[in-house]
Amino acid sequence: MYETVRIERDARGVATLWLDRADKHNALSARMIAELHAAADELGADDNVRVVVLAAEGKTFCAGGDLGWMRDQFEADPETRAGEAGKLAYMLQALNTLPKPLIGRVHGNAFGGGLGMVSVCDVAVGAEGVQMALTETRLGLIPATIGPYVAARMGEARARRVFMSGRRFGAAEAVRMDLLARAVPGDVLDAAVEEEVAPYLDCAPGAVAQAKALLRRLGPPIDDGVIDDTIKALSACWAGTEAQEGIAAFFDKRDPPWRGGD
Repeated sequence: MYETVRIERDARGVATLWLDRADKHNALSARMIAELHAAADELGADDNVRVVVLAAEGKTFCAGGDLGWMRDQFEADPETRAGEAGKLAYMLQALNTLPKPLIGRVHGNAFGGGLGMVSVCDVAVGAEGVQMALTETRLGLIPATIGPYVAARMGEARARRVFMSGRRFGAAEAVRMDLLARAVPGDVLDAAVEEEVAPYLDCAPGAVAQAKALLRRLGPPIDDGVIDDTIKALSACWAGTEAQEGIAAFFDKRDPPWRGGD
């Protein structure tokens, strides 16, 4: 059924949703975005699933947007770009509102949309070597559709440290900024994830789902109006001269005009 993701279930009701484009560093393509949304819907509707782990094959959790997908956006008309931005936004919303606990297993790099997926996890545990960044502004873009989830997870004050600068930061700083609950050596990452999973197996699954939905209502609103604002903001950015120059420079393997010296 799926080509870019994979679902594994165990007898306890724990499902692992694997990002399965290791050869592409699990970069988000149009197909992967659609399949992640479909997988979230499938797992949310499965009464036998009590906990979902979001994990990734290969060396990288998620490198951000797929190059082919980005090129398609670069060449598309504004309506098509807005439609694709909406698909990404609502995939993240499907994971964010999943009526099951969502535990992130994060390793390697998590850039752009990958950091957005970390942000929609209820708990994310990372390997100590993790590198993260919101790299959009380096290309003349903004982290728009992932923005509500990043801000909800980090809070505005902490998000300001990395939301605009595009700089990389490691696992220890990700913990301080609440993106990761904790960072552990890579060889005990699975055990650390299991420690987050296990308590839920002693809880009533319906009560867990209701508690998560209540907490989401008590937190910052991320509704259709907020999502529509992010889509419009990203679409406007794509139409600007900076994005056009930044994306062109990226594909031409040259520096954009705003890049400073090394």
